[in-house]
Amino acid sequence: MITADRADFREALPQGGRLLGLDLGSKTIGTALCDAGWSFASPAELIRRSKFTKDKAALVALATAQQVKGMVLGLPLNLDGTESPRSQSTRAFARNCDDLGLPILLWDERWSTVAVERTMIEQDMSRAKRAERIDNLAAAHILQAAIDALVMA
Repeated sequence: MITADRADFREALPQGGRLLGLDLGSKTIGTALCDAGWSFASPAELIRRSKFTKDKAALVALATAQQVKGMVLGLPLNLDGTESPRSQSTRAFARNCDDLGLPILLWDERWSTVAVERTMIEQDMSRAKRAERIDNLAAAHILQAAIDALVMA
């Protein structure tokens, strides 16, 4: 099941469970995990993109090891809320992961990377460290926003 509706996603997971958040980039996939009670999200491992089959295998390994029950994918929308070519690419990625049997929530990720980068700059983090951490932190930001909304639903 792939949805952008948080109520549908919540209904698919009546018992909760760990969620895997993804920030899809062209070179990397940032990942984050949350606890089973949907309280907090934390950055997880960075996946260097290659062929989709390898990317998917890395996601399956992570999801299996962490007993993930659902996925939250950051959906990159334009500032006016319309879809972009990157949005379509994210939707295609979700369709290709649908056979994993995990419910997938598409979550508006506008401003997530900007917010994370601002925080890292405020912490006086070097450009090199920001570059290596931004995707996982953006995934955690996306996942945290989603679980906060899911808990309120």
